[in-house]
Amino acid sequence: MLKKYPALLLTFLAIILARVSIYAQDIPDIEAFQKTDRILILAPHPDDEAIGGAGVIQHALSAGAQVKIVYLTNSDHNELAFIVYEKRLTFRKGEFLHMGQLRCKEAINAMKLLGLNERDLIFLGYPDFGTFTIFSQFWQTDKPFRNLLTRTSSVPYKNDLSFGSPYVGESILNDLKKILLDYKPTKILVSHPADVNLDHKTFYLFLRVALLDLNKQISPVKVYPYLIHCVGWPKPRHYHPELDLVPPKNFLDSQASWLKSNLTPEELEKKHQAILCYRSQTASHAFYLLAFARKNELFGNYPQIELARQASLKEKAPEFFGSTRIFEDSEDEGMLSRDSFIEGQGEVGYAIVDHCLVIRVDKTKKSIKGLSFMLYVFGYNDKVPFSSMPKIRILIKGKKHRIYDGKKKVASPVGFLLDTDSEEVVVHIPLTLLGDPGLILTSLKAYSGRLPVDATGFREIVIK
Repeated sequence: MLKKYPALLLTFLAIILARVSIYAQDIPDIEAFQKTDRILILAPHPDDEAIGGAGVIQHALSAGAQVKIVYLTNSDHNELAFIVYEKRLTFRKGEFLHMGQLRCKEAINAMKLLGLNERDLIFLGYPDFGTFTIFSQFWQTDKPFRNLLTRTSSVPYKNDLSFGSPYVGESILNDLKKILLDYKPTKILVSHPADVNLDHKTFYLFLRVALLDLNKQISPVKVYPYLIHCVGWPKPRHYHPELDLVPPKNFLDSQASWLKSNLTPEELEKKHQAILCYRSQTASHAFYLLAFARKNELFGNYPQIELARQASLKEKAPEFFGSTRIFEDSEDEGMLSRDSFIEGQGEVGYAIVDHCLVIRVDKTKKSIKGLSFMLYVFGYNDKVPFSSMPKIRILIKGKKHRIYDGKKKVASPVGFLLDTDSEEVVVHIPLTLLGDPGLILTSLKAYSGRLPVDATGFREIVIK
């Protein structure tokens, strides 16, 4: 019918665009940049800074502020982009290092177009697609992580700040802390804790730990996470400078809050050109990358969760196993609202009960039945170096589980409890297993067989 009535089609599209535009207008603007600001942009890969923050870079420079960019990896693990760009298939170590060097050159050209100099860019050169494994498993070890494609265990790029540094957690954390101490940023843009790309999650995690470690040495910093990788977002694909960038639909019912930064037509065109500087990526992914060149940029984060310690379930919440009462919205101590899961069909809740972190997964929806889960729980204790803290992963399959601390499988400690049925999964994790933390970074990932289905963003839980 719409083919027969083009005017009706145009009206229909106008209504949709109007609704999107109205929603975008409801998002508050990011704080204006000042001449005294020192902006630090943390990019997991060369191109993320252009996709997520090219407009902010221009705004900051126009205000007279300083801007520096730190790249966690040189993005040398993108096999598909290599094949499309180079038009050949290879598994030679040197070819992937060549791709990493090419990405750095593209970053330099893109940022020069936006007004930055090469001296404003810091490349760390850690392993693309390997940094989350480093964060969760490679601390206090003389056997660093080994990159599958480059076959390296230390930073191989001579021009990078971290040349020769082993692929271990201490290397990345120390580099980031040194940069923070030297530059003393007032505002930081960093990849989002709910980004589905593991390197993106990881840079956020390293930043949080670094800021906690430096809490008494630098002034408070405003952090603005930007989202790049989210399934089915943004749509429509390709270059649409007439559209607003709005949050993904599965974030609309979450606790995440958002800010926007509007771009003038001239700034938008510069962003468009900066993205096109990454020819090695646009050769295969222009339809996706250019979808971020829109009328605004988005920055959002979850609020910090504060949980009071509660007494035993029997004393405080006798209906716990028959309801979600202690996880529902409430002003009572120890309560909090739940995280949406599996595209909003399920829920994950948290509490501190009887010296345990309690996490509950609602399984009442058909889409969640039969799934297995990987729970990541990283504790922070300001009296213990983070490198010495446990890095806990818990694999849950039905009524069975396995617990890992880093690369080592560990026995279930006293107080650990897994209760699962057709309705819910409830896991009690003793705080002693987590190193008696005052703060916890945690995320839950769901699998169907070996295929990842969904994951919660990393949440920060403060134990009161």
